[in-house]
Amino acid sequence: MGGGRIIGEACHFIDLMCFLAGSPIVSVQARAMGAAPGVAVTEDKAALLLGFADGSFGTIHYLANGAASFPKERIEVFCAGRVLQLDNFRRLIGDGWPGFKGLNLWRQDKGQKGCAAAFLDAIVQGRPAPIPPEEIFEVARVSIEVAEMVRT
Repeated sequence: MGGGRIIGEACHFIDLMCFLAGSPIVSVQARAMGAAPGVAVTEDKAALLLGFADGSFGTIHYLANGAASFPKERIEVFCAGRVLQLDNFRRLIGDGWPGFKGLNLWRQDKGQKGCAAAFLDAIVQGRPAPIPPEEIFEVARVSIEVAEMVRT
């Protein structure tokens, strides 16, 4: 049994959620879309709920059964009476943010180059890694837990 889509792809959204919450994960729930006529149970149709130590929570809907015209990746953040909505890492809309309505990029930027550059810079400059090791291990552990929950 391979790593699957939760460990290989959804893990990045778990990681992003940890960064946004800035707090350790204290609870994890996951559920795959159930068996029904014409619907196979696979981990590419699942909902994940993460609870954080600061009382916040995040939900990941990892669904591969939608329309191709709908944004492939959407992130919504609700905080302090404000909302940010990011579609496909190109279009950002902000509601409740004074002076900010939105941003559109010409090309998608998921931050891989910036992350690699920050890591290399930390090595060269002798600084700590940009992502603390304990956070990397936490995301890996939770990703494996979630994949197991979805598979069973």
